Amino acid sequence: MRLSLKPFLPRSLFGRAALILVVPIVTVQLIVSVAFIQRHFEGVTRQLVHGVVVELALLRDAVDSASSAEAARAAVLPLARTVEMTVDLPAKDIAVADLRGWADLTARPVITELRNRLPNILSIDLASRKGIVLLAEQTRHGPMLVSLPRSRVSASNPHQLLVIMMLSSVLMTLIAYMFLRNQLRPIKRLAEAAAAFGKGDAVPYRPRGALEVRAAGAAFLDMRARIERAIETRTLMLSGVSHDLRTPITRLRLGLSMLPEDEDTLALLSDVREMERLVDAFLAFARGDAMEEPVECDPAEIVRQIVDNVVRSGQSLEAESRLDGPVQMRMRPQAVQRAVENLIGNALRHGAKVKLTLSATDRGVRFVVEDNGPGIPETQREAAMAPFARLGAARDPNHGGGVGLGLSIAADVARSHGGRLMLGRSDALGGLRAELFLAR
Repeated sequence: MRLSLKPFLPRSLFGRAALILVVPIVTVQLIVSVAFIQRHFEGVTRQLVHGVVVELALLRDAVDSASSAEAARAAVLPLARTVEMTVDLPAKDIAVADLRGWADLTARPVITELRNRLPNILSIDLASRKGIVLLAEQTRHGPMLVSLPRSRVSASNPHQLLVIMMLSSVLMTLIAYMFLRNQLRPIKRLAEAAAAFGKGDAVPYRPRGALEVRAAGAAFLDMRARIERAIETRTLMLSGVSHDLRTPITRLRLGLSMLPEDEDTLALLSDVREMERLVDAFLAFARGDAMEEPVECDPAEIVRQIVDNVVRSGQSLEAESRLDGPVQMRMRPQAVQRAVENLIGNALRHGAKVKLTLSATDRGVRFVVEDNGPGIPETQREAAMAPFARLGAARDPNHGGGVGLGLSIAADVARSHGGRLMLGRSDALGGLRAELFLAR
């Protein structure tokens, strides 16, 4: 079984950059701390122990050269006071084994050096009395217990180095964090501006930060300006086309209305109406939602308006809202309403029963339109959302079908709101299930 650390690593750029910054600092600090303690403090400890061993040798020689225990005490006590040690001879309460604290960093080299240099030593106690070393050594007149300050054999405060290094690491990390946050803020603003533009909202943005980030921001602004000019040019061109096409179509209708009503005249009037429907559908697709500004609105109100429009047209629609409460969302209400009505129109055209369901999550809202019609095969669903796509004779405009733009308009509206249009099979009605998802 392969263990992967990827699920535990941060996903954001800031988190990964902070990890790249912190891990080397901590690693270097640990390596330096361990190396310094092992080399510097152990070296200092060996030098201090060597001096203490010389003094202990003088005390032991004074004791061993005495003829009796009383003479030994009389000879060793002045020497012990001179070297700042305390001697108990013969000693009664001595440790039977070496003692040291678990957090004592220099205890091991102290005990090792004393053991190597003092062959007659019995025990070394570094834990019973704080700041005191108790040495039990075998002499001619019995065990001798020597007590001396701990500072005589090792550095008194090795932890200060670790504390200073940790504090300096934390300080440097905080300073680096502030610089890193300032460097990543322009990238975050660029991402927010790009995401907003993807939803059709051109928020104010000014390139800032490092040269590379400024270059990316300037490229984004140029791209956004070109896209906006293209949309504006397309909209203006199609507005002119609309005016130019509607004028001759209106003349054709007026001319046909003055002719006698026979079979040929009625057929021509039907063709004129079909031309008007084609022009309206094409302009609605080409215009999209570029002329509408996003506003805060309630999706439930859009659903109520859609239901009222369907009822006024003499058709039936089952609507269901699964919202837990009022929902306010920034969107283009007219574009969304037009997209949902296109989905409902397709459903009413191919099915006898249609259902509209509104639901919401933390990520966005869903408009789901289901019908009991023939549906769309899974292999053709992607192609069905292409402009002017008509699948089969049932969707031929000459046989009462659409012009192949309803799903395309709905898909464009979904993309402009940061969402998408998904087609599937309805489990409840058995026909087509069209889900229009709009991101928050």
